[in-house]
Amino acid sequence: MKFDQAFQIKVPASTANLGPGFDSVGLAVNRYLTLQVEPSQEWEFVLQSKEIEDTPTGKDNFIYKIAEKVARAFSYELPPCKVYVQSNIPLARGLGSSAAAIIAAIELVNELCNLQLTRQQKLDLACEFEGHPDNVGASLYGGLVIGSHRGSKDTDLVHVDDLSFDLVVVIPPYELKTKDARSVLPKELSYPEAVKASSISNVMIAALLTKDLKLMGKMMELDLFHQQYRAKLIPEFNQIHQIAKNGGAFGVAISGAGPTIICFTECGHGKQLREELSSAFEGYQVEEVSIEKNGSVLTSLSLHE
Repeated sequence: MKFDQAFQIKVPASTANLGPGFDSVGLAVNRYLTLQVEPSQEWEFVLQSKEIEDTPTGKDNFIYKIAEKVARAFSYELPPCKVYVQSNIPLARGLGSSAAAIIAAIELVNELCNLQLTRQQKLDLACEFEGHPDNVGASLYGGLVIGSHRGSKDTDLVHVDDLSFDLVVVIPPYELKTKDARSVLPKELSYPEAVKASSISNVMIAALLTKDLKLMGKMMELDLFHQQYRAKLIPEFNQIHQIAKNGGAFGVAISGAGPTIICFTECGHGKQLREELSSAFEGYQVEEVSIEKNGSVLTSLSLHE
């Protein structure tokens, strides 16, 4: 198979779990993984960002591995490409770097092999690799997603883009692998605990959709699924939580598997909250981010660009 049209794929980062929304609630944010793809004689990934400088440049690249599996599933062979990669999504920090790469890989195959996949088909494929729909769903759809993945081609997702609040992320200078963050979680919850945890999650979603931000934040902090266990792996969590709440945040949550902490505050208050957290955490990345309402986007390019 040959192609002669260069193209660009842009995929947003995501924050997920959001307190009790464990493995089911994700939010796209304005950090991006961008691929510029052009024909070549062999596969090559040209890394153009510090965040990804240590990733492989050949067929052992994570994006290629996913793309090759998707192509094989549809009985296609990928034509060789040179892929220029830019990213400002930090690796292993809880902002969906692997999920963005999975979506980018699926979009790559969809274009190269002219699969004409629907969003739902892309989501089903992404969940096969990721195991849950929150990060991949947010990167694919943009905005807020609430999803349930119950097995192969059995994923349902609700997409919401009518949201309005400010976000500040505190990114510690160390990685936390998802497998390590999952290793501290309990193997099971008792039936009464599971009912209680589910009710907290339900109320958080209802509060979010009805724009009751104070109640939304309260439910985030009552989470029983993961935060109380993972917080022990993030020494700064309690201090960040206290400063953020004192600074006007209505909610504080571990982003994804951590160690990034995301703080939610009312519109117009993000800048002040960022300044307060920055002064307390020198050497950390403390940034105001915004909700990205667009999911993954593919754009045709001139080969001379």
